[in-house]
Amino acid sequence: MRSSPLEGRHRALGAKMVPFGGWEMPLSYPSGTLAEHRSCRAGAVVFDVSHLGTLRATGPDAYDRLQKAFTNDLARIGPGRTQYTHLLDDDGSVVDDIIVWWLGDDRFDVMPNASNTDRVRDALGGSGAGAGFRAVDVTGSRAVLAVQGPEARKRLAAVSPEASAVPRNCVAAVEWEATPLTVAGTGYTGEDGVEVAVPAEAAERLWDAVAEAGIVPAGLGARDTLRLEAGLPLHGHELGPGITPLQAGLGWVVRWDKPSFRGREALAAERDRGIHRRLRGLRVEGRRPPREGQAVLQDGEAVGEVTSGNFSPMLETGIALAFVPPDVDFGDELAVDMRGTPITATVVKLPFV
Repeated sequence: MRSSPLEGRHRALGAKMVPFGGWEMPLSYPSGTLAEHRSCRAGAVVFDVSHLGTLRATGPDAYDRLQKAFTNDLARIGPGRTQYTHLLDDDGSVVDDIIVWWLGDDRFDVMPNASNTDRVRDALGGSGAGAGFRAVDVTGSRAVLAVQGPEARKRLAAVSPEASAVPRNCVAAVEWEATPLTVAGTGYTGEDGVEVAVPAEAAERLWDAVAEAGIVPAGLGARDTLRLEAGLPLHGHELGPGITPLQAGLGWVVRWDKPSFRGREALAAERDRGIHRRLRGLRVEGRRPPREGQAVLQDGEAVGEVTSGNFSPMLETGIALAFVPPDVDFGDELAVDMRGTPITATVVKLPFV
């Protein structure tokens, strides 16, 4: 198991530590997941997301390498911006969903999911032997703090006005107490906020300053319930082997006007013939949480499967993401088979919150 540079702070706070993507990370703190979730919706929290990968892609060929590998189109943005994108397999399924931080003309920080860093680097051509391109894994040299919530920017301004001012979907290099930070207006909660990459040796100092500004520590449990309420996909659940962007309702991340990208031919064939399933949101009657793998029923027959499910702290009811037939529409009434008991579920538009 790999450890975050902030592991000592988590243990000192009494965090429950769990394995995640090859890392030992905090699931929750003594206040509990529900309280942490609500703090993010009403105030501001900080997550340690150092388990996310960082591949630093540099060189005059970096732009072309990323364009040929990923589904989205960097030509739609520019330096100082971020972009959500996918890396596909040859069959059109999603190897990983990624955020690209475009830091300069020939410098990109590519942010894969924890367990996929090596796969993404290999897809880009490894570390790159020539002078035209390099992709170096710098994950171990930094920590990443995600400050999220409606009060996130206001409270972070007490620590670093420059970091708090980085706009949504933008990225910038700032300095804090003689320490270089890379700050992106991105997140995974449905709330406003930023993600801050800080050198590992300064991570505890920044964490302490953020906490002193009234920003509450939150663990991966709250991060998951927040992203589910926001209707955001999680790799290994809504994305992964056999799941394409079109099935996941993420066709907007695919730029068909690009001449080529990995998996384009297979994905175009699926687009032309039509998808056989699609991801929908289900709001379930009662407080009982649906769970991954439970069958979705239509007229008593299994027609789909829950990919993520939980209790929504804000709606105070069960919610789920599930793959269902493509003709299932908003307002349709289905059911989730919860250990042999069908519980009524309504198809709703995302996000839930």
